[in-house]
Amino acid sequence: MVNTTQRPQPATPIWEPDPSEAAHSRIARFTDFVARRTGTTYADYPSLWAWSVQDLPGFWSAVAEFFDIRTSGAWERVLDDAPMPSTRWLPGARLNYAEHALRTGDSRDTAVISVGEDGTTKLTTWAELRGQVGALAGWLRRQGVRSGDRVVGYLPNTLHAVVAFLAAASIGAVWSACGQDYGADGAANRFAQLEPVVLFAADGYRWNGRQHDRRTESAALRAALPSVRATVHVPNLGLATSAEDDVVRWEDALAHPAECVFEQVPFDAPLWVLFSSGTTGTPKGIVHGHGGVLLDHHKLLGLHLDLGPGDRFLWYTTTNWMMWNMVVSGLLVGATIVLYDGSPTHPGPRRLWDLAAKHHVSVLGVSPGYLQASAKAGLEPGRDLDLSALRILGSTGAPLPAQSYHWVRDHVGPRVQVSSTSGGTDIVSGFAGSAPTTPVWPGEISAPLLGVALEAFDADGRPVTGEVGELVVTRPMPSMPLYFWNDPDGSRYHQAYFGSYPGVWRHGDWMTRTPHGSVIVSGRSDSTLNRHGVRLGSADIYAVVDELPGIRESLVIGAELPNGQYWMPLFVVLEPAHELTDGLRDALASAIRTRASPRHVPDTIIQVPALPHTRTGKKLEIPVKRLLQGARVDQVAGREAVDDIAALEYFTRFAPSTAGTGSPTPDLTEHTP
Repeated sequence: MVNTTQRPQPATPIWEPDPSEAAHSRIARFTDFVARRTGTTYADYPSLWAWSVQDLPGFWSAVAEFFDIRTSGAWERVLDDAPMPSTRWLPGARLNYAEHALRTGDSRDTAVISVGEDGTTKLTTWAELRGQVGALAGWLRRQGVRSGDRVVGYLPNTLHAVVAFLAAASIGAVWSACGQDYGADGAANRFAQLEPVVLFAADGYRWNGRQHDRRTESAALRAALPSVRATVHVPNLGLATSAEDDVVRWEDALAHPAECVFEQVPFDAPLWVLFSSGTTGTPKGIVHGHGGVLLDHHKLLGLHLDLGPGDRFLWYTTTNWMMWNMVVSGLLVGATIVLYDGSPTHPGPRRLWDLAAKHHVSVLGVSPGYLQASAKAGLEPGRDLDLSALRILGSTGAPLPAQSYHWVRDHVGPRVQVSSTSGGTDIVSGFAGSAPTTPVWPGEISAPLLGVALEAFDADGRPVTGEVGELVVTRPMPSMPLYFWNDPDGSRYHQAYFGSYPGVWRHGDWMTRTPHGSVIVSGRSDSTLNRHGVRLGSADIYAVVDELPGIRESLVIGAELPNGQYWMPLFVVLEPAHELTDGLRDALASAIRTRASPRHVPDTIIQVPALPHTRTGKKLEIPVKRLLQGARVDQVAGREAVDDIAALEYFTRFAPSTAGTGSPTPDLTEHTP
């Protein structure tokens, strides 16, 4: 059994559904629809969820019918009886993701709002979007691109990426994208695995008020991909294109108007390849299918986030991250998607709130770090901006501390629902989140998502409630990967998720199912803190430390050293003009002791200039732990997988000495709290 210190459970929710609003939500209409189909009344969300995981064929066929997911071909079963990961969904059915993404909106309405960091804004109607996709798909066909071929984009988060993806998907080609903060080598480490036939490459991107010319990197990437037959130059910054014969200007690729024609592909035909961060080796290519994504994203966006025509959907992301794919799927339910290409804090920390107000955003997605930065900056979005359209504030990427829920209520608005979500690139979706009919408790995720048989397992593989366990999924989900790229026997896929509990998906997170049905995710189970035999979640420490004045960010590591000692240091990045004095160390230790537990107090508190993250902003706990145990930088992470390689290299100074004493070097006695 896993032991851990549990945070106190709040007596009452911080947010509860308004009965009138909940009654008019899509999930309420879906519940009535299901009741008519099954002859059973579902009085609340827990009863609907229980049915959704007990009767997978009934639930997912109801989702398909409710959202009018159109298939051709003969199919008789929603899923076969094969255990995970061999389960097949709707065998025999054929469909196309892009057809569903482009079918909904009125031609004159806005489908996409594209905003650059410099403020340049472009509105694209549904008719214009369909026209661009049709023209580009026609050009791809003329290049000989066929169903199953790979098309890749070295692109920022602009309209070009959406059009290129939908054009590729419409003909059954497989898409993959990489942001331009990656260099040519990092992008090639991903794309070369796929042997793509067409490359879309932008001339550059904007970040923190600067233009970044990426024409040289784009040329180097093209040279590293010998399978590429044609390259499309995308004029994001308006820089001149090269004169090579195989380089085509974006406007020329769209020069010949054509109607959209959608190739009907098998339900499990690959739609896109997303890549793991690459911090533990060569990035894994994770393949998802047209049909599974259609089912899951309709459910998540339409039922859980209540998105539909007339809504505007902005989630801060880059093309590297699965949330980009989720934003594009907003088109599936007829919502207007808002793309922002730039820093979320330029020219100031209010940037995303300003965008939400200006464009009347219904659902805004941010990171826990952005909410904490907004609080520390003293922002008052609810007072200073018109956020009357905002219904849901989403957060993902890391556990959201309880104080952020209170800050949203007090400074954004009491009727804004905080939707903290746990999911991942692996499933390009979520495991747990919220719905218009679920309460919200501070520091907790409201509930498992519909259709997700989510449990916390103890070491013996038994479900537990009120205790920390491994986050597992015991029944198939349609958006689970089809396979890993270049994994012909499926061994890497099986080992990644099914090596611990046969037939059960283990995700690698610590999770608690609370008695009132919510979920608490407390960090990665493979970077566990273990003090005197008690396992602790790093999220409990971050929730205390990162909100304290003067602390910009923190990282806690538990490392078993060669001499047999266990060392648990806390590294902090301070705000400008702050120093790590003895008084601040004492204050940090006291706050952790009081608000988490005495076991959570670190052995050492050390100031560092910066912390390393993945390209999607996750703290690199495991690579830093391995450095502290004596590994080399090149053994723990690929350079292109890290946002700041110098920040990672800095931690090598805390590794055991070469003399084999196991003592951290340099001497850290002055850092002990």
